[in-house]
Amino acid sequence: MKKHVWLAAVAAAPLMLGGCEFFNNALAPSVSGAPIGADVHNTASVPTGQPTGTLVGTRVIEIRSDLSRLQQAVQQQTLKHQELRGSAERNAAGYQTTVGAIQGKLQMGTTPGNPMVTSAWQQAQNQLDQIGSDLDQMNRLQNDVANNAAFSSYLLDSIRASYTVSGAVDEDHRQLRALEDQTNQTTVSIDRLLNQLSEDVSRQTNFLANERSNLTTLAAGVNNGQVYGTTLAARSYAPPAQPALPPMAGMSTGRPLVVIRFDRANVNYEQALYQATSKALELRPNAAFDVVGVAPAMGQPAQVALNSDIARTNANKVSRSLLNMGLPPDRVGIAQVTDPNAQVNEVHVYVR
Repeated sequence: MKKHVWLAAVAAAPLMLGGCEFFNNALAPSVSGAPIGADVHNTASVPTGQPTGTLVGTRVIEIRSDLSRLQQAVQQQTLKHQELRGSAERNAAGYQTTVGAIQGKLQMGTTPGNPMVTSAWQQAQNQLDQIGSDLDQMNRLQNDVANNAAFSSYLLDSIRASYTVSGAVDEDHRQLRALEDQTNQTTVSIDRLLNQLSEDVSRQTNFLANERSNLTTLAAGVNNGQVYGTTLAARSYAPPAQPALPPMAGMSTGRPLVVIRFDRANVNYEQALYQATSKALELRPNAAFDVVGVAPAMGQPAQVALNSDIARTNANKVSRSLLNMGLPPDRVGIAQVTDPNAQVNEVHVYVR
């Protein structure tokens, strides 16, 4: 199948992307240390089955073992994420308390370079460094979870390829179907975790960038014993104040900025997506984007439901790409719909 790519301006024809590569190399699940006492996303246990003695039956045993390791890794990474999120929240709260006390002292008036206020400013700097450390760990965890997402895709490809191997018995295919269902559910859990991590990393990155600038301005206030306010950079780069359109308002135009067709594994869409969204932001700096997973409305109800889950997963993936490109979380909306005219799972990106 040929892959066609069209890149359009904001008001022109949408961008169409298709996949053309097969995932050949497995990535071992990444296991992070798990703290005690945290909740985890529920992951269904790996289905059991009796050995059949066939070649496919041997492969089923290997896949079952791989899936079990993957699920354990996802549980531990979920625990680690919750631990890091809690630490970031505590450090951010402590930082805001310290900065608030400094600003209150400056507001009431104090001597230039007051040693007590200077010491409090240094404490705020240390707390901000701790938030940066949390962010570094979140970035590493995000990479590990992304490896697990790739490994999950590999397992699905292996399962589907096993259906075509000759010499299998009915029990082999029954067990393959059960493993496929569980792998799909695990993929959803991984995608949910990866999406949460992307949002947290984006928020923490923006927070750190703003507060490092604000803290520099605050240092000048401490040295002079007076309040200067927020950094000028925050005002210079703020978008013009306009009423925000509600989420999914872009769909009403019927003209997506980008259409990504997930007709192959590992669709390479990010560069074209970046170019299209960059152009949109040049024309409208305060633009927001709606990411809509579109599933084919064909087949039995179970197939439609499966397509809907896959479309939602793809939409989350594209949303993470936009966040990683620097868009704030409040500029990205996510939805999922079914379309009787769709032939494959797609993701449409609209501007609002």
